[in-house]
Amino acid sequence: MRTLNRTGFKFVSILLVCALAISCKSKKVLTEGSIEDNSSAKSVIKAHYQNQIDFKTLRGKMKIDYSDGEATQGVSVSFRMEKDNAIWLSAPFGMVKAYITPDRVSFYNKLENEFFDGDFSYLSNILGTELDFRKVQNLLLGQALFDLRKDKYDIKVADKNYQLTPKKSMALFQTLFQIEPQNFKMATQKLSQPLKKRLLEINYKDYQKINKWVLPNTVLITAIEESTKNTIDIEYRNIEFDQRLSFPYKIPKGYKEIVLKKNDI
Repeated sequence: MRTLNRTGFKFVSILLVCALAISCKSKKVLTEGSIEDNSSAKSVIKAHYQNQIDFKTLRGKMKIDYSDGEATQGVSVSFRMEKDNAIWLSAPFGMVKAYITPDRVSFYNKLENEFFDGDFSYLSNILGTELDFRKVQNLLLGQALFDLRKDKYDIKVADKNYQLTPKKSMALFQTLFQIEPQNFKMATQKLSQPLKKRLLEINYKDYQKINKWVLPNTVLITAIEESTKNTIDIEYRNIEFDQRLSFPYKIPKGYKEIVLKKNDI
């Protein structure tokens, strides 16, 4: 058995060993939009959902830099997504693969003949907040993790973005959202659990426009739990939409299963 953070770091480290250099196609990085001071929280939230990108599939490359506070690693992987159904990652030569569906999180590596196949507790513990497939997908696409239409929010301008905070605060769970004014995509999402000393902060540094679609260009994820801090920096490259895709994934026979400890779940 392994502790969760170490397993997550080990997974990314294995990807690094397998990575190859990947060239980056030119892309249009979007500049800042202008704020309208009289915008209401309701109108900004409505615009956020009206500007969701509509696609069937997405594929490209992801450059990932990962740090656990003690060491930093960088890796490039192939990335595929079928909206609402599957997220797939693969290191070169298939040495390490990950496959996420609405029902499971799974990965294996050929260097150490081991695999993980289970629920979203694995990712939830790495990032310090309860996750499901829709939240992971939204995180990668620049959408709010939670459905903002279900609650009422106060609005103000902060850091050249619209900042939303819940009118009704929760004792155990606090949230803050910043929405950029050009495409009404997420600029920042903060989720914290003060009593557990947990913080998840997601910053979208900029966005890129690919034909009619607007997608994050770079995403910085910071997860803090007590004295442990993990950061994941993602850059999207060579993105294409609505191509016919396959998601080849099969855990090899004879591999050792990674089992989480009870206190990690």
